[in-house]
Amino acid sequence: MTAATVQLGDGLSVSPLGFGGMALTPVYGEVDPAEALATLHHAVDAGITFLDTADIYGGGSNEELIGRLLKERRGEVQLATKFALVGTPSTGYSDIRGDAAYVRQAIDRSLQRLGTDTIDLYYMHRRDLRVPIGETVEAMAELVKAGKVKHLGLSEVTAEELREAHSVHPIAAVQSEWSIWSRDVERQVVPAAAELGVGFVPYSPLGRGFLTGTVDASKLGSNDFRRNIPRFAETAMDANQAVVAAVRDVAAELSSPGRAATPAQVALAWLLAQGGKLGLPVVPIPGTRKADRIDENLGALALELTPAQLARLDAAADAVVGSRSADPNWVSQGRE
Repeated sequence: MTAATVQLGDGLSVSPLGFGGMALTPVYGEVDPAEALATLHHAVDAGITFLDTADIYGGGSNEELIGRLLKERRGEVQLATKFALVGTPSTGYSDIRGDAAYVRQAIDRSLQRLGTDTIDLYYMHRRDLRVPIGETVEAMAELVKAGKVKHLGLSEVTAEELREAHSVHPIAAVQSEWSIWSRDVERQVVPAAAELGVGFVPYSPLGRGFLTGTVDASKLGSNDFRRNIPRFAETAMDANQAVVAAVRDVAAELSSPGRAATPAQVALAWLLAQGGKLGLPVVPIPGTRKADRIDENLGALALELTPAQLARLDAAADAVVGSRSADPNWVSQGRE
């Protein structure tokens, strides 16, 4: 169990790794609710106390699942959830709403599903371009005053959007995709966060499983969310296997008798090293359905990559083919 904490922005302290709750929904296939709850309990037992969910994961069922854990362990965890998307990851989204009325409506629904009075970190999940971001953040700030929320976060915003939002109310964290094969945020968003004292919470830090070397894109299920992502297309796979090969090679170099480093640990250790290099706190939130993967991921905290290994991984990342999103405007990359 790890007792260390990392401070994001606005005084929010969390565990060095978080847990991404979307993995415990049908987005990658069917889920056993009892096993999912056991996985959550194991995460907290192991020292991962920063739990991330959203109102649209499983159509609200993921918040309800985490609510079952909170009944017993609310005081042990830092809870993050999100609003703004209308729909589900599996069936698609019909709208994005950042208007004040929706903010007030969404928080009450989330609090009810989670069975708690307060959210530690409340994110705007995606940008509603019809509403000035300052207006959305003003509505979120009212939730802080009301005691329903402790800290504010933003997901997939540009550097300009982050600066505007931060001028209205302190932003504790930006959550966007960031990994060895998704580095576009390093151009503008990460430097802005470092400048403003905002923490960064990378989602999909293992490349939606691809960087672990265990995903065969040609065998994904028909309802697997990844089928919609260009870099998982068969035409991109051969080129993108090069980054997996580099991660595997580094893992082999770091392995010794009695201790095997894994590709997942290398990918997470690379992200943590990037945070140190770029001057901001970074807390990845890998998700999994299996308890043993949680223990594996935590092993990344003790892994140290050499400058030569970091350079080799950086070079492999430059060869990645295909967008990280079916619609680049959906994420910050398309609006920078």
